[in-house]
Amino acid sequence: MMEIKIWLFIVLLLVCVLVGAIASFIVTRILFQRQLEKNPPVNRNMIRAMFMQMGRKPSEADINKVMATMNVKPESSKKPTKKAKK
Repeated sequence: MMEIKIWLFIVLLLVCVLVGAIASFIVTRILFQRQLEKNPPVNRNMIRAMFMQMGRKPSEADINKVMATMNVKPESSKKPTKKAKK
């Protein structure tokens, strides 16, 4: 009888650890994606500033090439929001 309780405890412990690991992975992934949406790692202005620091005036083709290399979605897909003036 004691052996069954020990095995049951071990199995339940492993199941709880597995469920906790999966839940923490999902929550962390969602939070990380939200953070990236709010604060994108690179945008066109950053690339433009980088080129200017190197002593080059970037063309739009240069900026588009760097954005494509980094697999960054173009900013033009975002629709600008109109704010009402008061």
